Amino acid sequence: MGPTASGKTDIALQLKAKLPVDLISVDSALVYRGMDIGTAKPDAATLARAPHRLIDIREPEDAYSAGAFVRDACAAIEEITASGRIPLLVGGTMLYFRALTAGIAELPEGSASMREALDAEAQIAGWPAMHAELQSVDPDAAARIDPNDSQRIQRALEVYRLSGKPLTAWQAATVPPTDHRFLKIALLPAARAELHERIIRRLDAMLDDGFIEEVRGLRARPGLTAASPSMRAVGYRQIWAHLAGEVSLDTARARAQAATRQLAKRQITWLRSEPSLHAVDPLEVSAIDAIMGLIDGELSQ
Repeated sequence: MGPTASGKTDIALQLKAKLPVDLISVDSALVYRGMDIGTAKPDAATLARAPHRLIDIREPEDAYSAGAFVRDACAAIEEITASGRIPLLVGGTMLYFRALTAGIAELPEGSASMREALDAEAQIAGWPAMHAELQSVDPDAAARIDPNDSQRIQRALEVYRLSGKPLTAWQAATVPPTDHRFLKIALLPAARAELHERIIRRLDAMLDDGFIEEVRGLRARPGLTAASPSMRAVGYRQIWAHLAGEVSLDTARARAQAATRQLAKRQITWLRSEPSLHAVDPLEVSAIDAIMGLIDGELSQ
C-alpha cells in the first residue's frame, strides 16, 4: 500500500523478480479501460512482463464499488493460491484494502431520488454544510471523511436517511470476507516534500504524454459525464473542467496538483490508522531489502 506517486509499481516489479507472486491491482481508477495516462497505468510492456489482475475490467461509464472489488479480489486470490503462487496486492485505494481485510457492510441499496435530493441540498448549502450535518448524526464517519469529499458525504447521509442507522454502525457489523492472512506493507515517504515533487513531476509528464487528449476522447463518449464515478478521479475532473471551458489549463494543472497532494495526505492518514502495518520509506535505497526481510519473516512462520 502507499500514497499516490510513492513508487508502488516499481517495488511490485522488483518483488516479482524475486518471488513467485502474481499481482492484483487495488485501484479504483485502474479498473477502467481508456484511462491510462491520468491514472499512471502500467504500460503495455510492463503489463506483458508482469500482468496485473483487476486492471481494464470496466468501461468508464460503469460503476465499480468496494463490494465488487472484494468479490473480484477474493476470486483472484483463490486462483493464485490454488496455483501455488503468492497474491501480491498493490495499490492506493485504501477503502478497498480495508474492505478486503476487515469486511464490508451490507449497506442499504442506493436510491437515485435520495442522491438527487442530497445534491439539491448541497447546491444550496454547500458540501461543508452537509458534512456538518453528517457530524451531527455520525461523528465517526465525519471524522474520516474530508468536508469537501462530496461522494462519500453523500453516501453516508444517504445510508442514514434511508435506514435511520449511521454508516459507522453498519460498518461495525462486518465480517472479513476471507480467512487468508495478510502481510500489510506501506510505502510511507519520510520526506513529504520529495513526495510532493514527485506528484508535480508525474502530472507534468502526464500532460506531456497526452493526458488532455485522453480526457478529450473520454468526453466524446456517449453516457460519460463529469458526474460519472470514473471522472471524479483526481486529475480527470480538473482536466474535464478545463475542456468544458470552465478554467484555464494553468488553473486546471494547479488544481490537479493540489487535489493530488490532498489525496496523498488522506492516504497517509488512513495508513497510519491501519492496524498491524509495517511502514517502509520507499525513498531509502534499502527499501526493497527491508520489504524482503518482512516477507521472509512472514513466510517462515
